[in-house]
Amino acid sequence: MTHPTTLAQKLIARASGRAHVKPGEIVNCKVDLAMFHDSSGPRRLQPMLEELGAQLWDKSRIVLVMDHYVPERDDDSRRIVRIARDWATEQQLPNVYDSEGICHVVLPQKGHIRPGMFCVGGDSHSPTGGAFGAYMFGIGSTEMLGVVVEGEIWLRVPQTIRMQWDGRLPEGLTAKDMALHMIGRFGMNGGEYQAVEFCGEAVRQLSMPERMTLSNMSAELGAQAGLIAPDETTRAWLESVGVKDVETDGWHTDEGAEAITHCFDAASLAPQVAAPHSPANTRPVDQFRNVPIQAAYIGACTGAKLDDLRAAAQVLRGQRAAPGMRLLVAPASLRDQQQAEDEGVMGVLRDAGAEVLATSCGACSGYGGTIPDGANVISTTARNFKGRMGSATAQVYLASPYTVAASALRGHIADPREILG
Repeated sequence: MTHPTTLAQKLIARASGRAHVKPGEIVNCKVDLAMFHDSSGPRRLQPMLEELGAQLWDKSRIVLVMDHYVPERDDDSRRIVRIARDWATEQQLPNVYDSEGICHVVLPQKGHIRPGMFCVGGDSHSPTGGAFGAYMFGIGSTEMLGVVVEGEIWLRVPQTIRMQWDGRLPEGLTAKDMALHMIGRFGMNGGEYQAVEFCGEAVRQLSMPERMTLSNMSAELGAQAGLIAPDETTRAWLESVGVKDVETDGWHTDEGAEAITHCFDAASLAPQVAAPHSPANTRPVDQFRNVPIQAAYIGACTGAKLDDLRAAAQVLRGQRAAPGMRLLVAPASLRDQQQAEDEGVMGVLRDAGAEVLATSCGACSGYGGTIPDGANVISTTARNFKGRMGSATAQVYLASPYTVAASALRGHIADPREILG
């Protein structure tokens, strides 16, 4: 009789060519996909590869995304992006996405991720891939060098921590509220660099973009990976971006598998807000009422995908942002922006007074100078560390797109449920 195993163990066993693995074991895994961007990639990898005289192991399994320093605004960004573009041309890389959106969103939208894969990314939010039932985590440039030359990486098999969300999310709440609540409860090291798996009825009800937000912010929980078992929702979404024959069978945690489980009630969750300067400073929105806000930012891989833009538009429809408010919208990808344009969502946001920025990491990575100094900012980004968004004097609060939009309307932190009625 086979021993019940977790989704994480199944994915790692497949990648390491073993029948089964157990927590604590160190195994060598074959990498299906390596992703990096203009900031983490060529400018660091190229000199190391040249020094070693090494070649890339498999160009078809490498994806390069230009998203951090685009559109280029100064000599430094022009230099960084030029290195990336020149290297991509020189290596004849087949999978390069230049200024098309944020890597964590572009990667699945271009059909590169599917259930059962083992992937690495040169960015801390790479666990986003776990939303598709793939094992994906972030690594540094030195580890990435090993991967792009050898196609393998070692791993200590993690414990699984299951975050079980029962019930259904009420109107005006999103996966962002769920993520902030968990980070507030367990802190930024709560995941202990183990595999966090999100499960339960509320998770199954989430759309793929919403699931991506949960997996993405497993990074703020301190997890190595943030996994969600693939299902019909996964299959349908992947088919919509051209990925055929999606195999979801077997990629789940078996009944009785060894895991730590924490339970939450989605139905009783209130909108969440994280105060400066940590996502762990999270409390219900009520506790921040009347904190004045000068800028509202709807952007990043956790806050400007199609569903996020729709949520903001639902609050802002037919209304305008408060006088003097800077409402900034940076869609997560060109695909999401185009779809939001077609649905009239972008029109609603512009009519509400939004300045539409480029589809890039933008202010989330502190680039672009869009966040005013000394301002109270409410943002859909994943992090609010001091200076993270470019201004060391800004006070950044984190929230869902519903809450950010409601606060933009009111001029202070506000509960979106009162506007949605």
